Amino acid sequence: MSGLSKTERAGCLTILRSLSKADLMSLNDTVTNKMIMVEDVTEAIEAILSFTKNAEELLRRKKVQRDLIFKYLAKEGVVMPPNSEKHQLVRRTLELWSRKVQNRSLQGQMDETRQRQATETPSDSPDLKAEGGFDPQVLGQQFCQWFFQLLNSQNPSLGQPPQDWGPQHFWPDVKLRLLSKAGSEQMDEFLGAELVGLRLQALTKEEHLILSPNLENHGLRTLVSPHGLVLVAVAGTIHRDLACLGIFEKIFGLIRSPLENNSWKIKFVNLKIRGQDALGGTEVAAPALSYNSSELQLLCR
Repeated sequence: MSGLSKTERAGCLTILRSLSKADLMSLNDTVTNKMIMVEDVTEAIEAILSFTKNAEELLRRKKVQRDLIFKYLAKEGVVMPPNSEKHQLVRRTLELWSRKVQNRSLQGQMDETRQRQATETPSDSPDLKAEGGFDPQVLGQQFCQWFFQLLNSQNPSLGQPPQDWGPQHFWPDVKLRLLSKAGSEQMDEFLGAELVGLRLQALTKEEHLILSPNLENHGLRTLVSPHGLVLVAVAGTIHRDLACLGIFEKIFGLIRSPLENNSWKIKFVNLKIRGQDALGGTEVAAPALSYNSSELQLLCR
């Protein structure tokens, strides 16, 4: 009897579909101890999933090669160092699936909170910090996972259909401040939902970058102002194909839109990019935020 959760089963299914027919037939014989005879790829995959005790067991099988797991993680927006060993990729994949299960539970809680808040008048909840069930750090994690998966899906090199990117995710007067340090320093500003959306999309769609956020405590911080602005600051690494090009720090200002079911929309974005040559040998595997709380508080005003 399979011990896979729905999330693990879906992930294993995706990975198995990238195996050749010969490897799938061989893997079926191994997993089922040749007890189940199958005639085609579909039957082989179903038998393998049904007889797998747990996800780690399947990922560690020889036929599930390191490169297949590496490519799967990349398509999920999780970029690992090119020299990662298979056991590191397996561990990261299991962490990803575990986090997805937690997020689905959290998303349900967030949806309930949002539905409740949609029925409240503005005077019922003047301060977000006072609302029951509202956790800014959870919102920050949820938002970053949603935003970077959406943005990375625009990158054609990942071979996945682009998700619904566009100006609808921004306030009409949104402002993007882009500071890049790669040899020389350059500052650009963009104003308006259309321009900001197009410039951010160009990072992945035209420049073929992948932005991988660090959602651990030292890489993610959220602040809430008394006026309803939620500040989400996140650090991460920038990749193109298998190469790590540098790190980024991104600060989002989020405000609810009362006309759109109180959904969160982006009011401003400050993006700082540092190339490898500007890092001076700094460790980039899981970059930490350089902004302190005082600097972030200033942006809340």
